[in-house]
Amino acid sequence: MASIPEIGDIVGDFCLPGGHLDGETFHRRDYTLCEQRGKPLVLVFYPGDNTPVCTAQLCSYSDGIDQLQSAGATVWGISPQGLDSHEKFARNRRLSMPLLSDEERVVAKSFGISAPLIGLRRSVFIVNGHGRLHWKHVTAIGASYPPAVTLSTHLAGLTG
Repeated sequence: MASIPEIGDIVGDFCLPGGHLDGETFHRRDYTLCEQRGKPLVLVFYPGDNTPVCTAQLCSYSDGIDQLQSAGATVWGISPQGLDSHEKFARNRRLSMPLLSDEERVVAKSFGISAPLIGLRRSVFIVNGHGRLHWKHVTAIGASYPPAVTLSTHLAGLTG
């Protein structure tokens, strides 16, 4: 398993299937890290759809999406569940960010956050527009997460 990237490291490209709820339509497509070059990206790794802490975390970020987007960032949620689960989760909670499926935990493993039993460690990574890791929050077990305002603070003034 890879180690957790350090601040300043280039984050390796990846491609995952995902979907984004727009009104009543859940648009499915592949998401690649390289498509975000030139603007900051917040990667939110969470263990599971519709679990108490994950639901609170994703709803918090969805509620704060305008603040994060005003800082120029895109936010992607990533977990091991499939797209059908993500669609149900997004619809039930009216989530306003793409949810990506890492069923084999390939991306989680590349970030060094794959974990037995829970699938992955709750983690948030901010990648700048040049693909370098700008900030990270990785939990050992995973009942805590940084609020949207903390992410916005780390995004403030970030230019690629």
